Amino acid sequence: MFAKYIFVLLLNTWCYVQCNPSPLGDVVVDRYSIPEVCTREVKSGDNVRYHYNVTFLDGKEFDSSHKRGVPTVGVTGAGRLIAGIDKGIQGMCVNERRKVTVPPHLAYGNEGAGDVVPPDTTLVFDILLLDIWNTADLVATLTMSTPKNCLRSVKRTDFVRYHYNGTLLNGTPFDSSYTRKQTQDGLVGEGWLIKGMDQGVLGMCVGEIRNIVVPPFLAYGEKGFGTDIPSQATLVFDVLLVDLYNPKDDVTVENQEVPESCTRKSVAGDYIRYHYNGSFLNGVSFDSSYQRNSTYNTYIGMGYVISGMDKGLQGVCVGEKRRIVMPPHLAYGEQGAGQDIPGSAVLVFDIHVIDFHNPKDSVEIQVTHKPEVCNETSDINDLIHYHYNCSLLDGTLLFSSSDYDNMQDTVLGADKVIDGLDEGLRGMCVGERRVVIIPPHLGHGEKGASGVPGSAVLQFELELMSLQKGVPDGYLFVWLEDSPAELFKALDMDNNEKVPVEEFGEFIKKQVAEGKGRMKPGADPDEVIADMFRNQDRNKDGVITPDELKLKVEEDKENAMHEEL
Repeated sequence: MFAKYIFVLLLNTWCYVQCNPSPLGDVVVDRYSIPEVCTREVKSGDNVRYHYNVTFLDGKEFDSSHKRGVPTVGVTGAGRLIAGIDKGIQGMCVNERRKVTVPPHLAYGNEGAGDVVPPDTTLVFDILLLDIWNTADLVATLTMSTPKNCLRSVKRTDFVRYHYNGTLLNGTPFDSSYTRKQTQDGLVGEGWLIKGMDQGVLGMCVGEIRNIVVPPFLAYGEKGFGTDIPSQATLVFDVLLVDLYNPKDDVTVENQEVPESCTRKSVAGDYIRYHYNGSFLNGVSFDSSYQRNSTYNTYIGMGYVISGMDKGLQGVCVGEKRRIVMPPHLAYGEQGAGQDIPGSAVLVFDIHVIDFHNPKDSVEIQVTHKPEVCNETSDINDLIHYHYNCSLLDGTLLFSSSDYDNMQDTVLGADKVIDGLDEGLRGMCVGERRVVIIPPHLGHGEKGASGVPGSAVLQFELELMSLQKGVPDGYLFVWLEDSPAELFKALDMDNNEKVPVEEFGEFIKKQVAEGKGRMKPGADPDEVIADMFRNQDRNKDGVITPDELKLKVEEDKENAMHEEL
């Protein structure tokens, strides 16, 4: 019976202390809402920021930070808070709610607090902890995701572009670069960023995601920032590093694939055609010539393109592939370009050089086979037959004579083929083979042609199959031997002092057949004869007389004398 009495007495005493503290009792703590995750608890010496409602034991409220809209900030264990709160807040987590009942001697004692708190009054605080930090805190970082390849990490004086979501320590969002659709940009360690961010991004790689916790004194401190960041707020940033460079950076060339045969490299003043994929350092694409199915064509080293590309395209070989990385001061700078390229963006171009040339280039001829016997070579006015393959310098076949039933033929110098090909076909022996490189100004020019891109350098593989010598400009027929002393008698085979077109044609064909003369090649022989006859038939009566022939011969001699003079 005595033991039971002692137990009841102790139970009543415990209940009195917990539920209705005596003037000399301790604080009573009711942790009625505890967050699932608690990474840190309040310790003596920590700074805290919290909201509260305070009431008397009867539930009457006399103060509330919630209603004022401004949380309370204080240091635990430093005598700046009432003793009961100093004790009751120990061990709290951010976002925890607890009810702390404070006896008078740990509150305002026997003096009370003015007209608001009577002497010897027990107070009940309903506290929501918003923030914890300590003056010894450092910036805390946690890497959430890292890229597979990290060729470079952030150092002091680097310029960075990053996206972020910013929250207070209790999870309340205050800002996001994603909602603005614009990265945060700044020089690291140069006062552009808050000190905590300066420290937090050090060592980051492009593509890395990092959680950065910044104590107030390395953020916005007592002043806070605007209406969203209160005084003495710890800031939490989830940062994605988008871009990184240093103002001292130059163009860099990576991942070169140089063809084994490279006889020439590009220099300033060359005109180049290339394909490219353009992206940012994080791999996001912004442009591609492949999607347009058209090369980008430009002069290099002359300011026609951004400075970084001007430098990066010099020293390339035809067929080369390379990656050109250029800092923004050698690209589009702080302004960017349109909607696709933001300001201060590092650009990465993966290029493939199709061809290049210089406006001063001439036709390049390489003889790959020459027959042992070569009695005559092709020249202007000659009729030739030849086989060919025409391709771009990257090996893309455009045309081939094998696609047609007959060999290709042309009269050299007659403006029947592009100038460069006409030149490349001259001086050839029958059976000779050549490779001829033709710059666009001697080919199809800037506009190109059907099946030929604009400004394309062309490569022809040629083989001369036959050659028929021509006649000089302005001539339809030339004598290979001395002409007959009495030409009209030779023409007038029936001796009637008149030569009709039929008789004239029979004579000319006979001279050609006997190897004594040659008509203009590449044209219908009958049409050539008809033109020759019309030139001799001065009065257009359908026959040539001795006087007409004499007059024409004298006229030709006179013209020849004038040409010599």
